[in-house]
Amino acid sequence: MTPVTALVLAGSRGPSDPMAVAAGVEHKALIPAGGVPMLVRVVRALEATPGVGRIVVCIEDAAIARQLPEIAAAADAGRLAFLPAAGSPSLSVAAALAELGTPLLVTTADHALLRPEWVTHFLDHLPPGTDVVAAVARADAVMAAAPGTRRTFLRFADGAVSGCNLFCMATPAAKGAVALWREVEIHRKRPLRMVRLLGPMALLRFALGRLTLAAALQRFGRIAHVRAAVVTLPFGEAAVDVDKPDDLTLAETLLRRRG
Repeated sequence: MTPVTALVLAGSRGPSDPMAVAAGVEHKALIPAGGVPMLVRVVRALEATPGVGRIVVCIEDAAIARQLPEIAAAADAGRLAFLPAAGSPSLSVAAALAELGTPLLVTTADHALLRPEWVTHFLDHLPPGTDVVAAVARADAVMAAAPGTRRTFLRFADGAVSGCNLFCMATPAAKGAVALWREVEIHRKRPLRMVRLLGPMALLRFALGRLTLAAALQRFGRIAHVRAAVVTLPFGEAAVDVDKPDDLTLAETLLRRRG
């Protein structure tokens, strides 16, 4: 398999990001987890993944990331590049697709627990003939890895799953999925618009616990004009990212457990 380009979304919520303020740093990507900045942990994992080639960090200002010696060294060695973050995650991915093409592996700078074997498993199990693929973990695996964690689970008729902040934009058609993502970002606080966008019957079936994951993917694919799939990771920790202080506490606990 030809090594894929990896995009790390490191956009900030602005200078008042509560996580960055609490940690005493200027940017969320610089927050230390187990003594190591989260962005460094993510880049290390990607560098150690045989299936990953070029790494591109999407951040407002490359100088922010270059404060970290390991990031600066990787950039100076030509192993890492930067793209400016756009106004939202979907806009950043859209810009990256236009600049970098496909296939494109996408993850986030707050995926502090990321491990090379998770990325390898994901890349090795990408279903053929798909345009966009997301990694998920089943609820039982997540709770076994991180008992008591408060994660957001999507509850389907055939089981609950949580996203793992790993995506593959496999073909140029993936732009359709990113466009739908942008629509969801824009209208997320307008319930009626969301119902029209996603379809009332699909939302009702989901609310009643009657929508299967496969049916949801088919619906998504029809709306976005893509062939969509998921890869279920057997690693429950892969669903843990750092969005709030409790997440950082959990991540550091899990890192200590690793030793």
